[in-house]
Amino acid sequence: MAHDAPGPDAVRAVTEEIVACRACPRLVGWREQVAREKRAAFRAEDYWGRPVPGFGDPGARLLVLGLAPAAHGGNRTGRVFTGDRSGDWLFAALHRAGYASSPVSERAGDGLALTDCYVAAAVRCAPPANAPTPQERDTCLPFLARELDALTRLSVVVTLGGFAFDALWRVLLAQGESRPVPRPKFGHGVEVASARYTILGCYHPSQQNTFTGRLTEPMLDAVFARARALTG
Repeated sequence: MAHDAPGPDAVRAVTEEIVACRACPRLVGWREQVAREKRAAFRAEDYWGRPVPGFGDPGARLLVLGLAPAAHGGNRTGRVFTGDRSGDWLFAALHRAGYASSPVSERAGDGLALTDCYVAAAVRCAPPANAPTPQERDTCLPFLARELDALTRLSVVVTLGGFAFDALWRVLLAQGESRPVPRPKFGHGVEVASARYTILGCYHPSQQNTFTGRLTEPMLDAVFARARALTG
């Protein structure tokens, strides 16, 4: 992969490379199969069926990092965390925190804008059973590394779930950072300082967390309120 000068042009360059990627045969086959077969409720829609790039403000101080696009969410709409229940929770919270222009994210090109915030996933293709393999994760992580380098104003990263927390640390360690001692463990509300960022842990807004009450709207709002406080 080429390395670009930091800034908006670099963000655009890595976005273009993400969308064109066909590096993982299992993920390529799955995302395209889902896009052909579709879900009955979306039968009339054209699915995106490609890797889903990050989305947001190239000047962001906050990065929100998730696991991977949902088969009938980002893989359908072309925007990360868009078109599924997890995204409904996330973008509503970002709107309440002043990061999103609307509480609703329908699909790429719908006019939604993020301010001071960028949203991405550790793995860019929808995986079967929402479970990327370690090899698929590691193949995709250089994209995250390049986004981190391109987003030059970043100071806070909210990791949605343990997978994203681990993926972020893998990138930071590969870039030469030292892991704090004792080794930080993911948890909701966990706050860890790395050499470059303050990392905030947040339960993923998946249905298994939101339907059971493990994650509530006030809990999610508190994480983004802390992010706001940290970025000034």
